[in-house]
Amino acid sequence: MKSSNWKQRAIISLIIALVGLYLVIGPRRKPTRQDFTWGGVKQNLQENIKLGLDLKGGSHLVMQVQTPEYLATLAGNEAGAVDKAAQEGGFAAKPAIGYPKTDAKDANGQPDAAARGGEPRIVLELNDAAKIKEVRDAVQNKIGDNWSPSINGNAITWTLNATAKRVLSEQAVEQSMTIMESRINTLGVAEPTLQRHGAAGSNQILLQMPGITDPERVKTLLVGEAKLDLVHVISDASPLPVKTYATEAEAQQTIGATPNRVVKPYFERPDPTAAADAPKVQQYVVIETPAIVDGSLLRDAQAVSRGAGGTSDAYQIAFQLKPAGADKFGTWTGANINQYMGVMLSGEVKSIAFIKSQITDSGEISGNFTKQAADDLALTLRSGALPATIKYIEERTVGPSLGADSIKAGVTASAAGLLLVIAFMFFYYRGSGVNAVVALVLNMVLMVAALVIFKATLTLPGIAGIILTIGMAVDSNVLIFERIREELGLGDKPSKAIDIGFARAFVTIIDTHVTTIISSLFLFLFGTGPIRGFAITLVIGLLINLFTAVFVSRTIFMWLLNRKGENMETLSI
Repeated sequence: MKSSNWKQRAIISLIIALVGLYLVIGPRRKPTRQDFTWGGVKQNLQENIKLGLDLKGGSHLVMQVQTPEYLATLAGNEAGAVDKAAQEGGFAAKPAIGYPKTDAKDANGQPDAAARGGEPRIVLELNDAAKIKEVRDAVQNKIGDNWSPSINGNAITWTLNATAKRVLSEQAVEQSMTIMESRINTLGVAEPTLQRHGAAGSNQILLQMPGITDPERVKTLLVGEAKLDLVHVISDASPLPVKTYATEAEAQQTIGATPNRVVKPYFERPDPTAAADAPKVQQYVVIETPAIVDGSLLRDAQAVSRGAGGTSDAYQIAFQLKPAGADKFGTWTGANINQYMGVMLSGEVKSIAFIKSQITDSGEISGNFTKQAADDLALTLRSGALPATIKYIEERTVGPSLGADSIKAGVTASAAGLLLVIAFMFFYYRGSGVNAVVALVLNMVLMVAALVIFKATLTLPGIAGIILTIGMAVDSNVLIFERIREELGLGDKPSKAIDIGFARAFVTIIDTHVTTIISSLFLFLFGTGPIRGFAITLVIGLLINLFTAVFVSRTIFMWLLNRKGENMETLSI
């Protein structure tokens, strides 16, 4: 064995060991002397190692996206495109209807089961059946291949094909996850887990929030829908006051047959000098549809205090529009000076003001919001509305005390396993057992350092992966040591026995590690959160073990041969 390069190998091993140790116990900022006291090390460990739900406590939610509702809404939206295609072609027809309709009622005012159920579909009834094929072709060019047409008399029905239904359902789930993630990230939840759950096609989402033991506020934010619209309120122009109505029926009478006008509730704001908890008066206003600008053109929304210097308990929401929305809004406001405009949130007019001059890219939602309510509303506006409602399948809360018990049990198991392995290695391999112990301890330090680098969350299954890695690390040393023993038994000198032992055991070590890593990759690809955590820690530990068991362990033997000489006659093993 050439031992001339043992110093370089030792320096590499030492540098890697020190870097790994610092990653585990060092701060993520400029260090101070306090960081390396016992209290500082404990604090750094808590900050560096992110604990999962089962160790820290928190909330576990399994949700299901109601994709049938999303597809029904999609059918309703596409019905408008069908209408437009028929009108552009000059075909006389009744308004197209998208099904299922959740609010459909029969002639007796009872829920219409036929209209509420079934596959997503669009029905268009023509006045002239002779032109039905022309209409079908004209509409098909408008709505695309996702919808398959069928003709029955003078009616055409488009149904959503199976492939499109599956793809659109997947899109609804992914969109829901994206919106949820944007909302969760602003709450400061440490290392949340948000991922698909259950079998393919189940449309389920798993959310784990370590440290959140009261998930009600989070649940409200997750499923909250806040659709913002800036609308034209029908009224006499300013300086006359905005026209409001005491009842919905009174407002409805003023509409008559006028198209594109609807009645919406309006809660008039209390006088600014009134108490914050003063009751608001519910009234109704008539607005014009479609909206001037909708929430899809919103760029940002923030809660701002109404008091000077931000000291007031009353808040409002200031919003900004994207360039396309600003252009559209500016054109309308410039042409409607002194007209009234309303800010409508989820179907309810929140505030009304008249247009003093042209407005382009900003506005506000006024009201006596609390800071938390204003922050939550601004967050919901920024992230947009979920494409479909969410149903809670499972809800579980893990208390911090249970997490502490899990940590204690995991640490105890790891420490006990490590000590027993160390004792065995010293007993069975005597002096060479020190070699295995050094490699084993370094393996654990580097494995935790890797978790810190990748910002992985440590869970109970992750601890199980660490414990299993301890066994795999010892197994590698046992393979090497037994091969060295065999060569010594055949009469080889220690230097030659070490060379042959490492060379012949290396192939076996690679074989066992690769097969285990492949198995772990399948666990990661097809497993759920806890199983994936186990797989990640196991793979990381095995990769590090190839370095510690082969490179570091051999470096120690090279140092020993260099100290005692190449002609060393005995080896404690």
